[in-house]
This record gives sequence, structure tokens and C-alpha cells, in this order.
Amino acid sequence: MTLGRMAAACGGLYYGRAEDRDREICAITTDSRQAEPGCLFAAIRGGRVDGHDFIAQVFEMGALCVITEQEPSFDTDGEILQEVSDRESGKNRNTPQTGNYIKVDSTIRALGALAAYYLEQLAIPVVGITGSVGKTSTKEMVAAVLSRKYRTLKTAGNFNNELGLPLTIFRLRDEDEIAVLEMGINHFGEMHALARIAKPDTCVITNIGQCHLEFLGDRDGVLRAKTEIFDYLRPDGHIILNGDDDKLATVQEAKGIRPTFFGLGTGNNIYADQIEKKGLDGIKCRICVKKKADTQDGMGTECAIAAGNTDAAGCEAANSCETAEEGRTAYQGAEMACDIIADSFTVQIPIPGVHMVRNALAATAVGLHYGLTTEEIRAGIESLQPVSGRFHIIHTANFTIIDDCYNANPVSMKASLEVLQDGLHRKIAILGDMGELGTDEIRMHREVGTFAGGLSIDMCICAGTLAAQIAEGVQTSASGIETVILPDLSSLLEQLPSLVKRSDTILVKASHFMHFEKVVAELEQMGEDIRDHG
Repeated sequence: MTLGRMAAACGGLYYGRAEDRDREICAITTDSRQAEPGCLFAAIRGGRVDGHDFIAQVFEMGALCVITEQEPSFDTDGEILQEVSDRESGKNRNTPQTGNYIKVDSTIRALGALAAYYLEQLAIPVVGITGSVGKTSTKEMVAAVLSRKYRTLKTAGNFNNELGLPLTIFRLRDEDEIAVLEMGINHFGEMHALARIAKPDTCVITNIGQCHLEFLGDRDGVLRAKTEIFDYLRPDGHIILNGDDDKLATVQEAKGIRPTFFGLGTGNNIYADQIEKKGLDGIKCRICVKKKADTQDGMGTECAIAAGNTDAAGCEAANSCETAEEGRTAYQGAEMACDIIADSFTVQIPIPGVHMVRNALAATAVGLHYGLTTEEIRAGIESLQPVSGRFHIIHTANFTIIDDCYNANPVSMKASLEVLQDGLHRKIAILGDMGELGTDEIRMHREVGTFAGGLSIDMCICAGTLAAQIAEGVQTSASGIETVILPDLSSLLEQLPSLVKRSDTILVKASHFMHFEKVVAELEQMGEDIRDHG
């Protein structure tokens, strides 16, 4: 990654000291505060801040070079550097400046080209993960599995777009053996741009849901946009798809490659033959630790024996129960029996929800492709840690909070509401607006409310203009669920202390622009304050 090669790779013009052309950079950053001696600073025009305004500052901090869309402004007594060719004018010129720079038309596109060039030099396998729902959870699961055998780099946070993907790739080092890259889009053509950078060896698509319909039209449009990833799949690549998804199930071949399907049905290559919810640690009660035949979903309900009925129908025996220690309610995830051709294994998934079972199946498919044993796959799945804002269970002294506020769409909203049912005591859903749903946004919000109305939850608190439609859907379902409608986030934060009670299980979910992380923070504080002040 010398300055000369980088300029050539991104199609830019290098202006600077001739002797610096062969110097390698130590890092690439778009944040002027992180500039360090020997780094390259990429100046990006943002909505509020223009990186070009900080070029002089990063040179003072020791930056070796900057990528810029405009001629940097330097003091008139700046050093006169060697003549460089100006491709646009065909002439040579002397440029007064105090540092090296590469002039480009678009800094973001230049970073993409540099990331693709860098990845080619490293020549390591790339797993590209996309889909409407569950990209981040699946990425975390896949990385947890692969890390049992390989030094694995994964996308951090939400660095999954045309800027975040290159910055993730620049974190790769010689010792890394595989990269797991999340790829998120909301317009046609964006996946082409990302796939051109990553050129994945393995493509994983989690599902095709009702996301970004404002730009993609309908689910068929979402399918077309997501499957653009196949156009840059490497010739000997591998495709892993959710076979339970009706749209993905139609993909029988891409670039001559037949997909591996995972899912909950036996028609898939890799499937969960049995799923058993693990019980909840109770508060002053006993919970059956064996599957009970007399309940619809098996586990997660209070055992009749614990209530004093020793003749409870369906329980295998009285000794199948154990007394739970007094303490907080804790979601325990699920036990999955995974069936593969000529093999099977059982694994404890540490995060609750059927969607996490599908994520585990996707990770199993990836692990098998890269030569992991079923024991390594099992250990990887069981080592998974929750990510903040993405179905992260938080236990305070008085509440159980399900922090799922990073983003939302109809599919993920329904999945989270289903898991909320498994909580003990009062179950409250705090829901906000879902964005980028297009012309059908009102209907989709109402459908979520109607769905919630059929579940075993106690209260639905809806904050936001569109979220009010969720509440209306709950009300029309005649479910008896208490509904509260609030106009915005500030009203929600103001009313929160009067709405929640000790021992509640509370789901917090909305699209990212609603900033419901503030609700989670407030609930965490309230949960501890109640304990501290009795």
C-alpha cells in the first residue's frame, strides 16, 4: 500500500514528494481526530462536517498523505514539491503545499477501489452476509463459529455500507485468515458496488423481508437488489440461503453454483430437526426443565407442579422439576438438534428466538464449508455474545429489558414480539416507527399491531406518528392488551416512570432514527434507582 500504487488503484492523481511515492502508509482513517504519523486521511464531505476542512490539521499530526476531492489550501510559503503530471491538462506544474495528496473525483469511491486492491493483496477468503433481517446477528454467529479454527475479522457495528465496508477491510492484517463482511443496502446498484469491493467466496442471505420498500418497491425488488451480490461471487464460490424464505427458495442456481439451503424444514440441506425452548429462571417459583406435552410451545410457562398441582398433566414426573434460585428472570435461549447429511449434533443457542436458530443453521453451513468439525461449530455457536441494540437481554434490579432498538421492520418486529411472550410477569412492548417502508407503511404498521394482538403480552406503548397505527392494530384485534399512544420520544421518556412496574419484562424496538437507545438507557437507570431507593 504505497502512495504510488494507491493512486493508481483508485484512479487518482498523486501530488507530492517523488521520494514518498514508494512509502507505505500505516493506517487509513476518515476521522481527523485519529490521524497519526504515517497514516492516510480520506477527506469526506458529510452532512454536517466536511473532512476537507481538517487537511492542514492532519498534516500537523503527522499524516503522510490525504485523499481529497479538491485542491488543498496551504500557506503561500508552503514548500515547492517536485513536478507531477496533471492528467486533466496534460501539463506539468509545481504545486505549493505542505504534504502529499491524491486528487480524486469521489473520496468514497476511491476508498472502495483501495479496499478492493488491498483485499486482493491479502488473498484471504471472504464471507459476505446480507439480507433484510438478521444480518448482524448472523454475522456475529458466523464469526463466532469460524474463529474456532481461523483468525477471523468481522464487520464492527454497522460498518456495512459503501464507506463502512472499506474501513472494515482496512482493519485486516497479514495474520488474519478469513473475513466475515456484513453488506447492507437500500437502493438498487448498491450491492453491486459492495460486492465489487468484497468479491466474496461465500454469499449468505438471511431472508427477503419488507425493508427499504420506499426504494425497492416490493419483496421481488428486495430479492433482485440483494442477489446482485452473486454477480461478483468468485468462480469457485459458495451460496448459502434461507430455504424457509419463499423468495430465496426460488433461487436454484447462480453463476452455475447451486445453493446450500438451511432452515427449519427437512427439505433443506441443513435443518433443525427439533427445537426446544429452554425455560426461564423463575422468581420464587419452579420451572419445568423437561418439555411439557400439554403446552403449545413446550417450555417457558410456569409449571403446574410449582403451583401445587402434583398431578399436572403432561409433566414427565415430579422430579423433572427443579427449584430455581431466587433471582431475576433470564431468557435462556434454545436447544437445537441440527441435522446434516449423514451427521447431526445438538447445540445450546445462548440467545432466544426462532430467528437465532436460523442464524445458527447459517453459521453451521458456513462452518462446514470451511472445514470445521461439528464440535467446533457447536462450541462457536455456544460462545456467541449479544450485541448491544440487537436483542440484548439486560437484567436490572427490577426489570428485564430486551434491547432490540437498533433497527426495525415488520419481520423483525414480529419476531421480537413473539419472544417477548416468553417473559415472566407483565410483558410490555415499547414500539416506535419503522422507516423506509414506502407507500404501504400505514398498512404494515397496522399489521404488526394486529399480530401483536394475537400474542400473550400485557401492554403495548407506541411512540411516534406511524407507531400509533401499531396501537390501532392492537385495538382492532380486540385482544384486551392495554395500549398507550404517545406522540414522540420526549413524551415517552417523560411518561415512562408511570408506565412500567417492578418485575416487568420490557421489549424496546424501533427503527434507528427514533433513537430508542435513550429509552433503554432510561430504563436501565430506573431499574437500578428503584433498588437503591427502596
